[in-house]
Amino acid sequence: MPTLDAGAVTVPEPSWCAGHAAEPLDYRADIHHAAPEHIVEYDMQALLSAELVEYPFGQHPVPPSVHIEITIPGATMDPRGLEALAAVLTKQAAELRRLALRLAVLRAGGDW
Repeated sequence: MPTLDAGAVTVPEPSWCAGHAAEPLDYRADIHHAAPEHIVEYDMQALLSAELVEYPFGQHPVPPSVHIEITIPGATMDPRGLEALAAVLTKQAAELRRLALRLAVLRAGGDW
């Protein structure tokens, strides 16, 4: 991978990585691996995204981990809407547990 501070850096590519941009990164520490994001939407808005990442050269290297972003848009809901949101969140809690198990297998030397 081309970097401005360290030149060309060779990085072993894990099987789960979705690839890298061709343009140079400013810093070697910015090199990271990422898998496709898992995005949860409710009422046409993203609520949660989860992405498998690894930063092997960071100031504090990050082993394979799941990066989570949660967006909580303000909403006023009736009982039906509140039940629908609760159903989405319950389903996503199960998905996060599945991701946690997969991550544990990956960190133990298995495959994603």
